[in-house]
Amino acid sequence: MAFSITPGQLDDAPQLVPVLERLSVPRLTTGRPRTRPDHLSGDKACSSRRNRSYLRRCQIKHTIAEPRSERANRQRRGRGGGRPVGFDKVIYKRRNEVEHTINSLKNFRAVATRYDKRAYVFHGTVALAAIRLWLRP
Repeated sequence: MAFSITPGQLDDAPQLVPVLERLSVPRLTTGRPRTRPDHLSGDKACSSRRNRSYLRRCQIKHTIAEPRSERANRQRRGRGGGRPVGFDKVIYKRRNEVEHTINSLKNFRAVATRYDKRAYVFHGTVALAAIRLWLRP
């Protein structure tokens, strides 16, 4: 679908919007490809005001845990802090499938060690590893 290659020290939360904007899933029948997922699950790192407002603006349903610090700040402001975020524990538990897939990608030696100096070469390496995982029986 879509992924982004960044330096190792960069957080993954700011990459959510660029990856979603690059998303393109072809339809089985004719028509233009889908550009929005039905639902998005993310961990506490993806819980930022920017990401949540983007998901609401694009009408993408999401299940993202609210960090304890954000919850405390919202409750401290009282009624002005807004309502609590919607959270479904059953859907959030399925987030481990994404974590397992990322770990499966790291099982490929070229992805785990990143010997490639150029980002576009490493992007191709990750794409090839993802295709191999997808085609695995």
